[in-house]
Formats: sequence, C-alpha cells, structure tokens
Amino acid sequence: MPVLFSSRFLLISTIVPFLISIALYQLDTFDPAPAPSDAFTSSTSSIPSLLNEKFRTGAEFIGLGVLHKPEDIAYHKDSGLIYTGCVDGWVKRVKVAHSVNDSVIENWVNTGGRPLGIDFGIHGEVIVADAYKGLLNISGDGKKTELLTVEAEGLRFNLTDAVVVADDGVLYFTDASSKYNLHELNLEMLERRPYGRLLSFDPTTRVTRVLLKDLYFANGVTISPDQTHIIFCETPLKKCSKYNIKEERVEVFVQDLPGYPDNIRYDGEGHYWIALPSGVTTLWNISLKYPFMRKLAAMVAKYGVDLMFMVDAGVMQVDLDGNPIAYYHDQTLSHISTCDKIGKYLYCGSLLQSHILRLDILKYPAQKKKL
Repeated sequence: MPVLFSSRFLLISTIVPFLISIALYQLDTFDPAPAPSDAFTSSTSSIPSLLNEKFRTGAEFIGLGVLHKPEDIAYHKDSGLIYTGCVDGWVKRVKVAHSVNDSVIENWVNTGGRPLGIDFGIHGEVIVADAYKGLLNISGDGKKTELLTVEAEGLRFNLTDAVVVADDGVLYFTDASSKYNLHELNLEMLERRPYGRLLSFDPTTRVTRVLLKDLYFANGVTISPDQTHIIFCETPLKKCSKYNIKEERVEVFVQDLPGYPDNIRYDGEGHYWIALPSGVTTLWNISLKYPFMRKLAAMVAKYGVDLMFMVDAGVMQVDLDGNPIAYYHDQTLSHISTCDKIGKYLYCGSLLQSHILRLDILKYPAQKKKL
C-alpha cells in the first residue's frame, strides 16, 4: 500500500504542475513573432584584425556610485564637460580630470523622466531624447526645458531613444518602440516585431516626420560628417543602416556584428564607435529560432527573472564605409550602451552600471591577435 501511494503521489506531483504550465502558457497573451532570417546569421566578416579582448583591464571608473546608469554621453568641446542622462532623471555634467578621482559631477537638470540620447543644438541647447517624456530642448544653461514633440502621424513615442543634431539644426531621432516602454524592454526584445521608427524634427517648421518605420528596435543614431546620411542601429538584427537624407533611401551600413548595437557616435576623426551591450550568446540564438522559447522567457521575466543574460559587451570602431577597424570587448562586461572617443580615451556609458568607464587606448590598444 505505501508503495502504491508513493507512486500515485509521484505521478500527480509530476503531471499536475506540467498541466498547469501548459494552461498558463496557452492563456498568456504574449505572442512572439518568428525572427527575420538575418537576425541569427553568424559571420566573422565584421570581426576586425585589431582586438582588445580584455577591455576591463586598465579601465578607470568615473563617478562610481554617483552616476546612476549613465546611458548616453555627449562631450561639449568648448566647456570640456561631458553630459549624461541617468536613471534618476538627472542630466548630469561631468568635468573630467587627469585622475578620475578628481572628476567633478554636477546635477544639472532633472527631466522628470528617463533621459537617454543627448546631443547639442546649433544655438547651444542640449537636446535630450527622454524615454518617457519625448524630445526635449534644454536651454538657458538649464533654466528652460521645452517639450518639442511627442508623436508623429498620430502615434505617440513610447520609447524615445537616441538623437543627433544636423548642421542645419534638424533633429534626427529614434522611437525604439511604439508598443513597449523602457520598463518593458525585455518584452520588446523577445517579441521581435518591428515597432521602431526613425524620425526628424525641424525646429523652424515644428514638423515631425517619419522617415522610416517598421524597424526592429531602432536605437542609436548619428549623422555622417558630410551631412548626407543618417546612420542608425537596429539592435536585435545586429546591424546598422544608413539613410540617405536627400534620396530618402536606406541601405546596410554594417551587419553581422558580434553583438547587439546600441548607440553609435562619430569621433570627428573619420570613425564611428558602436556600443555593443552584449555579445551574441548561444541562448539568444536558440531563442531567436524558436518563438516558444522567447514566450517562456517573457513569462518568467514578468516575475522579475531575466533568463536572457548579457555578457561580453564592447565597442566596435568602423570607418566611414562601415568597415570594421578595431574591437574592444570583455567577457566580464555587460550593458555598455555608448562610447565616445575624446582625445586618447574611450568614454563608455552603461544602462546597468553606475559609472562611466574610461580607457586609455594608447596605453591599452587593440592589436593583432597573436597566433
């Protein structure tokens, strides 16, 4: 009798949770889409010959514990200040010294939202893409904050992400998702549907235009030095594309990246720097091929458990044609969201860490890998 009871108990304790799990799966409304075929292609064509695979080695940390998740950074050459947006709503200014311990950090303006992308207007303004507020113009040395735009074609921005200002004053920016907000970032990445847009705002006419839509998490954006192209990133597709402003035509700029691109910055020296918050992992590739895996991950994420780990973050240096030049990365790093080259240093922001990472690339350069 005890053996029979034990067998029944084991059977029930196994089958019942299984049936409950199936029921929960069927009832959950999250519906991930099949990923585009090029989303899980793998290639070494984007891996340059110059590598620094110990990016953390020699790195210094600015504002440790004070700069809370500084997602993007922008360097103002005239003042020598770095502007960055933090998770607590503050746009902070950083005066960097030779020693990172002597850096001065100032709470400048609080947007009341989540400032992400930052750039400078042609009249000294600071332009902020706030994930929750929309596109903002901060002027008068922080005394005035103006909301420029919150929607286009009747559709509100749900995750205003990155912004760049052209020489003629036009603002180019991305709305990463018209469905999910920043707190739902995991769901956006797991659903794999094209809710992103590339847009422009003309401060003279006050017109917001949709340049491209149906983009897969439209992220970082910059403008070519000749002002003819916008370069923008689609994070889950591991690629950046360029949009010809005059011809309104789009083409691939760089693809098959070794990680998922976030922000992209032009350094004024003929190179772009692409931040990669995570390298490509086996788990991500498996989840891309099988939507049911992404649904399971999304169901677990609702309870605060993130199964899609991010590792091996880094930055890629490419030339004006998108050809990879150097790759700085480290298996122990994650969530590097932006990279700006200032002098001999790389300055990197993060969507997770509470500091700006600085690396002297003359002292710790990317080099050809020894065989």
